[in-house]
Amino acid sequence: MDGLILVNKPQNITSHDVVAEIRNILKIQKVGHYGTLDPLATGLVVVAVGKATRLFPFYSKKDKVYTGRIRLGFSTDTYDSAGKPTSKESPDFPPRETLLNTMKKFEGKIQQVVPPYSAKKYKGKPLYALARGNKEFELKPCQVTILSFELNKYTPPYLEFKVGCSSGTYIRSLAHDLGQALSCGAHLSGLFRTEVGDFRIEQSFSLEKINILAKEGKTEDFLIPIELLLPEFPKVILEDRGAVLARNGNMVPDANIKKIIHHKSLVNHYQKEEELVFRMFSLEGKFLALAKRDPEKNYFHPFLVIDTADG
Repeated sequence: MDGLILVNKPQNITSHDVVAEIRNILKIQKVGHYGTLDPLATGLVVVAVGKATRLFPFYSKKDKVYTGRIRLGFSTDTYDSAGKPTSKESPDFPPRETLLNTMKKFEGKIQQVVPPYSAKKYKGKPLYALARGNKEFELKPCQVTILSFELNKYTPPYLEFKVGCSSGTYIRSLAHDLGQALSCGAHLSGLFRTEVGDFRIEQSFSLEKINILAKEGKTEDFLIPIELLLPEFPKVILEDRGAVLARNGNMVPDANIKKIIHHKSLVNHYQKEEELVFRMFSLEGKFLALAKRDPEKNYFHPFLVIDTADG
């Protein structure tokens, strides 16, 4: 069983809990997720099963979209509603126009410091463990991209928002930093992830529904097969000899290629051929490897083997 499962995570469980539940339901150990969602947050978690776990470098970097709610008036040590207040409550809230202008300033490439209570590691230890132990540590800001930061509703002290962002963005930090910029303090009071790359929350399943379908033997209802993943990469169909070479991670000459299929709507005409990633398939339709092509030497070089010769 190899592919992805789109899970609608409920509140108060971790992304690791979701993985553990899928392992228990499917009786498979090789399960992982493509991006952590905080326990207080809900929404889309992309879970990989079997050989699809090898595609982590590609899916973990996908952009995300969230909707949520920010509480203005005071900040907290966790940057969300689970934390302790770190500032006095402010009774003054910005007018709508000021709020909109300030939110706009966060769009684009920004420097962001991760929340002190997070799973991010510092010298090998998760930050939340250091924070709970009152250990001192200094975090350097990292660059993230806020694609959009929209105000959906404003009823002080609460504002409802929608944000599109790059992988690695902490929405808790965005809420905290907005409060600092507005000089009134703020923290995240609710978060719902709606999109990861091209995947949408409407395609997801609850853990309860996945359990029911699995017991009925209907895994195909919720499992996206590995053969359908990464459709943006051209599909290379190999002759039998080429499939043997690819499974062993060896160079595949052009002579062992039966056909190359480009997804017309996803072709990037400005990308150099040597930079393109290709999906390699057997004649039987099995996803074998990801490869790059050397146009001068007329061969493909598998750099990530999915279906190995030893299974």
